[in-house]
Amino acid sequence: MTMSHHIEQAVNPERSVDAAQQQSVASMKQNDTGEIKNPLVGVPKAELLQAVETYAQEHQLTEALPHLRKGAIVAQNPSGFESIEELDEQDRQVLREELSHRWKHPKALYYTILLNSISAAIQGWDQTGSNGANLSFPQAFDIADTGAACTAAGTCERNSWIVGAINSAPYMAIALFACWLSDPVNDLIGRRGAIFVGAIFSLFAPIGQALAQSWPQILACRILLGIGMGLKEVTVPIFSAENSPTSIRGALVMSWQLCVAFGIMLGFTANLAVVNTGDIAWRLQFGSAFIPAVPLLIGIYFAPESPRWLIKKGRHAEAYKSLLRLRNTPLQAARDLYYIHAQLLAEQVLIKEEGFDKAGFFTRSVELFTVPRVRRATQASGIIMIAQQMCGINIIAFYSSTIFVQAGASNMTALLVSWGFGFTMFAFAFPALYTIDTWGRRALLIATFPFMFLTLLGAGMSFYIPESSTAHLGLIAFFIFAFVAFYSPGEGPCAFVYSAEVFPLSHREIGMSWAVATNNFWAAVLGLTFPRMLLVFTPAGSFGFYAGLNIVALIAIFLFMPETSKRSLEELDYVFAVPTTIHAKYQLTKVLPWWLKTYVLRQKNAVEPELYHFESTEAYPRGTDRTDDMDEKN
Repeated sequence: MTMSHHIEQAVNPERSVDAAQQQSVASMKQNDTGEIKNPLVGVPKAELLQAVETYAQEHQLTEALPHLRKGAIVAQNPSGFESIEELDEQDRQVLREELSHRWKHPKALYYTILLNSISAAIQGWDQTGSNGANLSFPQAFDIADTGAACTAAGTCERNSWIVGAINSAPYMAIALFACWLSDPVNDLIGRRGAIFVGAIFSLFAPIGQALAQSWPQILACRILLGIGMGLKEVTVPIFSAENSPTSIRGALVMSWQLCVAFGIMLGFTANLAVVNTGDIAWRLQFGSAFIPAVPLLIGIYFAPESPRWLIKKGRHAEAYKSLLRLRNTPLQAARDLYYIHAQLLAEQVLIKEEGFDKAGFFTRSVELFTVPRVRRATQASGIIMIAQQMCGINIIAFYSSTIFVQAGASNMTALLVSWGFGFTMFAFAFPALYTIDTWGRRALLIATFPFMFLTLLGAGMSFYIPESSTAHLGLIAFFIFAFVAFYSPGEGPCAFVYSAEVFPLSHREIGMSWAVATNNFWAAVLGLTFPRMLLVFTPAGSFGFYAGLNIVALIAIFLFMPETSKRSLEELDYVFAVPTTIHAKYQLTKVLPWWLKTYVLRQKNAVEPELYHFESTEAYPRGTDRTDDMDEKN
């Protein structure tokens, strides 16, 4: 039996292209009603079991056939598992515990997330090494952009651009090279291989910065650092998303941002530890980031590969073995394997009909903007990634030490306050571990952006307080810490979680490459221009500028970003089939009036509108409100 024939049998084995399949594919093209479909619903049991047996024989899974049979029936009607006669009491108890104990998973899953967290910590540490080094390495190479020396020589403006270029170099390298390399690297050697290659760059580039003898050498090493950062930044969130169960996917993928924040705190700790080491302080601050790359290089070998990547490569038996390590029982592994397979077959039919089933790298890059379902994901991920730079977090992450020195603090005080910034970012990310999968991504973003605007504006206004007043530095620090406290459970974790989810498997690597490139391009622009902005706008004007961008980001998120929580990665094909105009109109005419009635007029009987809904009660329920309700009872 050919693969194309097997695809045609996906939804209903009885006919090659039946009405149910056509409806499913049509809904992935344009979904005006917001229906989310389970491709197994409506298939007679006998035909479903026959399709499962064919699948097992084609992919060397005959030993797993008993589990696959039961798993397929559960995937077809997961909410009705109590009445499925093929299940025994032990099977039912496993499925009950999946709903009541959503954090109970094998060690291999959490080991994978731990390694991904180490990858994220490297990113944060890399950022803050330059933050502390900014106070001394420019003087070492005669490129200081403030002070009497550059004023007398007339080089302050030139030097500010050089310092900005050094700080922004990794992010420009990510945007221009590393992100786009990640697609062929992932395709060739998988998620684990891409992370391993990125870790090699993250090991040697910081050491090169520490040993540099000129600022061009630092610049070159930071470009190499960016290649490693980019490979990990694209791959790690995808790796976490593809390995995680739906009900806690957001919390596990957000370990990326949580541990970026932890790495930022570790980086500031290292900066403080070596601040009094004299002329080599900046070298130690640059070089210390190699430390967490060592356990990542060793540990990634032992992690299970992404099942979805293995399925994409036609290695279904290996995908099942991987799922056996990532799920509690063979029944759950078999259910997830067959459900993912069924959804991907429907997706492949769509791909085939759209004419890009054999698309290469450049074709898929173009399709990010031409295929409607993919274009909407591109748009939404671009908005949330640009918003992370628009909100102003990286003016603090890159230049907090410089900002606090300009506010009148000593070098030691500036580094101490910067450490407090890192600790606040890390500590306040923890609430999102629960809320990101219960409140949802959109709700967190919409709830936090107004406060980010107010606190960043307050920080800017505090620069107008005379430096002689003790309130001057105190209020600047207070508002910056408050800003970070609102950023950490909202835009911080949501940006990479969201972008790792929204693209179909066919375009996931190239789509995430786009998202990360967008994020880092604007990070590079920020890093390059902010030293000059501080000179021209002053700190107060610079903070006010970025405060205003928070409102722009809030409006774009409200109108153009669909919710992704409580949906499997494959079910998001239907979410992003809803036209952007319908989504935006729904937010303005349904959601906004409901919000005003509920939170402004305090009307308790207003019913929250829902654009997306399952077509039947049989649709896949993992991570739904039922799960959350059972968590509350337990």
